[in-house]
Amino acid sequence: MSIAGEPDLKELKEMKEIKEVKEISTKYLNRDLSWIEFNWRVLEEAQDASTPLLERMKFLAIVSSNLDEFMSVRVAGLKDQIKAGYTKKDFTGYTPAGLIKRIMKRTAKMVTEQYKTYREVTRLLTKEGIVFTEYEDLNTNQKKAMDAYYHDIIFPVLTPMAVDQSRPFPLVHNHSVYLAVLLVREGDDLDDEPYFAIVQVPSNLSRYISVPTRTNSKKQEFILLEELMEHHIQSLFSGYIPISVHGFRVTRNADLTLNEEGAEDLLEEIEKELRRRRWGAPVRLEVQEGIHPYALAQLQDEFEIEEQIFEIDGPLDITYLMKLAGTLNGFENLRYPRVNAKYPVEFEDTVDFFDVLKNKDVLVHHPYETFDAVTDFIVHAAYDPHVLAIKMTLYRASGNSPIIQSLARAAESGKQVTVVVELKARFDEERNIAWARMLEKSGCHVVYGLVGLKTHAKITLVVRQEEHTLRRYVHVGTGNYNDSTARLYTDVGLFTSNSVIGEDASALFNEITGYSAPHDWQSFAVAPTDLKDKLFELIKRETEHARAGRPARIIAKMNSLSNQEMVDALYEASQAGVKIDLIIRGVCCLRPGVVGLSENITVRSIVDRFLEHSRIYYFENGGLVDVYLSSADWMTRNLTRRIELMCPVLDHEMKKMMIQILNVSLNDNVKARELMPNGMYSRIKNELTPYRSQFEALKITSWKKLRLEF
Repeated sequence: MSIAGEPDLKELKEMKEIKEVKEISTKYLNRDLSWIEFNWRVLEEAQDASTPLLERMKFLAIVSSNLDEFMSVRVAGLKDQIKAGYTKKDFTGYTPAGLIKRIMKRTAKMVTEQYKTYREVTRLLTKEGIVFTEYEDLNTNQKKAMDAYYHDIIFPVLTPMAVDQSRPFPLVHNHSVYLAVLLVREGDDLDDEPYFAIVQVPSNLSRYISVPTRTNSKKQEFILLEELMEHHIQSLFSGYIPISVHGFRVTRNADLTLNEEGAEDLLEEIEKELRRRRWGAPVRLEVQEGIHPYALAQLQDEFEIEEQIFEIDGPLDITYLMKLAGTLNGFENLRYPRVNAKYPVEFEDTVDFFDVLKNKDVLVHHPYETFDAVTDFIVHAAYDPHVLAIKMTLYRASGNSPIIQSLARAAESGKQVTVVVELKARFDEERNIAWARMLEKSGCHVVYGLVGLKTHAKITLVVRQEEHTLRRYVHVGTGNYNDSTARLYTDVGLFTSNSVIGEDASALFNEITGYSAPHDWQSFAVAPTDLKDKLFELIKRETEHARAGRPARIIAKMNSLSNQEMVDALYEASQAGVKIDLIIRGVCCLRPGVVGLSENITVRSIVDRFLEHSRIYYFENGGLVDVYLSSADWMTRNLTRRIELMCPVLDHEMKKMMIQILNVSLNDNVKARELMPNGMYSRIKNELTPYRSQFEALKITSWKKLRLEF
C-alpha cells in the first residue's frame, strides 16, 4: 500500500510510460536520419579494436563510399525540393529544409569521428609495418625515387587550369580530388590579389604510391599521389610562386532524370543522361582543413554552396583504403580468416543439376555456401543439349561475369535466351549497357523492362525437353547474379522444379517481355501489382490469429523498412499481441518498444564482416508456418516502383533451413544492435555466451541439420 498522496508502483510505471510517449513527437523515425545511424554502425566496426586492422581500413572506406552515394542521391533530392519551394512535412514530421539541417549536423559529427578513427588506425598500422608517410619524412634515396616517379609518371598527365577573365572555371568532375592553387607572379607583392588555378589529381593513376624500402627496414611505406603533386606544384606554374595548395572535392546530384515514355531507345536515353550527370548540381563541397579563405571563396562562388561544406582533417576521399587493404601482400594476421565456402552437398556428387532438382528443392545460403553453384547451374543449362530456353533477370553483374559469358554461349548455340537487363541500376548503368550490347550481338533477346519500373527481381528460368514433356527449372534469389558481391553479401537462393513455381516464372517473364495482363499468381507475389497487398494480407492474418488466441508471430529480415503503411500494419499487429522480430540492417522508420504502440516489436541490426542482404519473411500462421524469400525490402520504391518478387519456400526441409537462418541472426549478441524508441541503437547486453552470427555461420557444416531455438 502506498502512502497517502504518493503514487504507488503501478502509477509510477504508468507515469513513466506517459512521459516516454510524450517525448516521442511522432510514431515514425525519419528515413534519412535512420540511414545516418546505419552508417554510424559501419563506422563503429572501424573503431572496434577487435576488428583486424586491414578490415578496419575497409570499413572506413565503406563509410566514405556510403556517404558519397547518400549525398549525391538523398541530399541532392532534398536540395531539389528546397529549390522548388517545397515546404510540406513528410510523414515523419520534417520539411526538406529542416531535415537537411539535421542531416548536416549529424553527418559533420560522423565525418569528424571518421577521420579521428583514420588517424588511430594509421598509427596502429605503422606499428605493424604499414606506413603512410609525407614527402618531408622520406630519406634522400626515397626522395630521389619519388621525384623520378613524379616527373616520369605523374607530371605528363597533369593539366593545370587557370581561372581568370579569359578562362572560365573548368568542369569539376563528380567525386574527383583536385588541388586549389593560389599563386603570385614572381616579383609581385605577396599581398596582391592572388591568381587562382586548379589541378585534377589523376583518377587513372593509383592514389597511393609504394615508396622504396629503407635500408635495414621491412616496413612498407606509401605516399599519396596528391602529396607528391603538392610538393612539385611549382613545376606546373613557372614564373609564379605558389602560396597555398589545398585539396577539394565536389559531390554532384547523380540521380538520372529520364523521359522513358518519350524515349525511342531507352539505352540511348540513359547514355545521354549519364553524360549529363557530369554537370549535376553541386551538393557537397569537401575541402582540406586550413584552406586559404580566398580559395574557399572562389570555390563557394563557383559551386554556389554555402552550408554543405566539410573541412577535412586528413586526405580527401579515403575510399582508396579499400583497394589498398585488398592488394597488400602478406599481413594475413591483420585480416579476417579466409572463407572456405562449401559447395551445396546436394550437388557435390553429381554433374547433372537437373537430375537432382527433379526430385527435390535445394536452398543455398551465401557466402557460407558458394555462389559457384548458381554459376554452374547456368553454365550447365547453357551447354545441355536438352535445354531449349533460358530466361533471366540481371540487375547487377560482376566485371567479368561467367554468367554473361554462358548466356552468350547458349544463344550462339541456338537456344532461346531472354535477358531482362536493368539499365537503371544506379551507378552500374554503363556496365549494364555494355552487357546489353554484348548479349544482343550474341543473339540473346535483351529486354530493358517496363516503362517507369526498375526490374529488381532475381530469377532464372530454364526450360528443358525431357522425354515427351517440357520441365521448368527455376532459381529465385534475394541477391544479384554477381559472383563478386556474393562473396561479401549474405543471401539465399532457391533451386526448384516445382511446377507451380515454374508456371508463375513463365508468366512473370511473359508479363515483363510482352503485353500479358497481370497474372493470377499461384505462388508468387509480384510488385508493383500485388506484393504489397499480399504482405498486408499476411500481417492481417497474424493479427487475427493473435486476437483469437492462436500462435501468431512475424519474423522479417530485410535491408530497409520505410513504407508508412507497412509500419502501420505492424503497429496494429503488435497491439493485437503479435510478437514481431525485425532484423533490419539499414533504414528503419518504425519505433519499437513504445508502450501502447509497438511494445511487442523488436528491431535489431547486424553489421559485421559480411553485408546482411537476404530478405526472408516468416509468418507463424497459427502453427502452419509460411516462409518466403524475396528481392524486395519494405520500402515504397520496392513495393510500388519496381518489379519485385516474393516466392514461398514450399519444401518442408528447405523451410526448416530458412527458419534456422533466422534463428542464427536472432541469437547474435556480439554484432547485433537493438533499436531504441528514440531512434538510437544499442549493443545487445546480456550475460550469455558470446554468439556472433556470421562467425558461427561459417562453422556450420550443414544448414539442413542445424536446430536452434528462437
